[in-house]
Amino acid sequence: MLVENSKPVLGVESSCDETGVALYQPGRGLLAHALYSQVALHAEYGGVVPELASRDHVRKLMPLVHQVLDEAGLTAADLGGVAYTAGPGLVGALLVGASAARAMAWALEVPAIGVHHMEGHLLAPLLEENAPEPPFVALLVSGGHSMLVAVEAIGRYRILGDTLDDAAGEAFDKTAKLMGLPYPGGPALARLAGEGREGMFRFPRPMTDRPGLDMSFSGLKTQVLLAWQGSDQSDQTRADIARAFQEAIVETLVIKCRRALAEAGAKRLVIAGGVGANRLLRAQLAEAGEKEGFRTYFPRLEFCTDNGAMIALAGAIRLAAGQQQGPSIEVRPRWSLEALPAA
Repeated sequence: MLVENSKPVLGVESSCDETGVALYQPGRGLLAHALYSQVALHAEYGGVVPELASRDHVRKLMPLVHQVLDEAGLTAADLGGVAYTAGPGLVGALLVGASAARAMAWALEVPAIGVHHMEGHLLAPLLEENAPEPPFVALLVSGGHSMLVAVEAIGRYRILGDTLDDAAGEAFDKTAKLMGLPYPGGPALARLAGEGREGMFRFPRPMTDRPGLDMSFSGLKTQVLLAWQGSDQSDQTRADIARAFQEAIVETLVIKCRRALAEAGAKRLVIAGGVGANRLLRAQLAEAGEKEGFRTYFPRLEFCTDNGAMIALAGAIRLAAGQQQGPSIEVRPRWSLEALPAA
């Protein structure tokens, strides 16, 4: 349980291509946060280049730390702890954040805690005033992950369904790329879908015709490729295909969420991760909740993508539970949510 008079916790996120830093203080909430995106850096390569990502984290991390401290009117001496993303993610990028965080904690003589990246996303809605209380079901849906998790309490997670191949966000990005949309493709495809005509194409809702909560989107991507190659490849056709693709992804996720809620016996649904910013997904899940009697919780749009605020919050919770890391610098590029201890 968080101690309301505890000192601020600095959160550092560096798992992939965004450098995020934030300050969270129990009892006061989020004090300041800053984010630097590497989209422009990786755009010419059509995807994230791990070595370039790591080097850019080195350049940007400490200036962002000074920025958030200044915005909050604090100094490093005011910190009560440091939290950092320890995994999953790109090993080089993770090591940049972990090394800097551990060094700061050692120099300030405060505890440090390595945070699970997906737990950070899962807890992001707790940054809002209308925060959900466990138990609930969480849909974690991003470029690297798409999973349904039963949350009995913080740190007590049971994976109900996972992606067998491409995650939903990855499918968005790859589909956009094969149709010639600029990087990052997922948001561009979602915007283009708004210009598409209803009913011009229809794609399957993968793995919804059988029991279970696992997901698979690689076949859907192949269906889009075949439709695109067999079309006139005009701008309008591109928009029509984008609309049909987005509808297939969203409807699949909504069906799986409804099944997960029924299986878990829950009435609260948390949606987090980059694809959680998708407007159609938000609208359809909110509508389904109104009809079927469950409540949906979303983080604000800026906290759907990777950010330091979610890491600072998760770290504050873990530190308040008496958990901390030793002096060694350790990261875990692969790390199961179910392996986490209770907080």
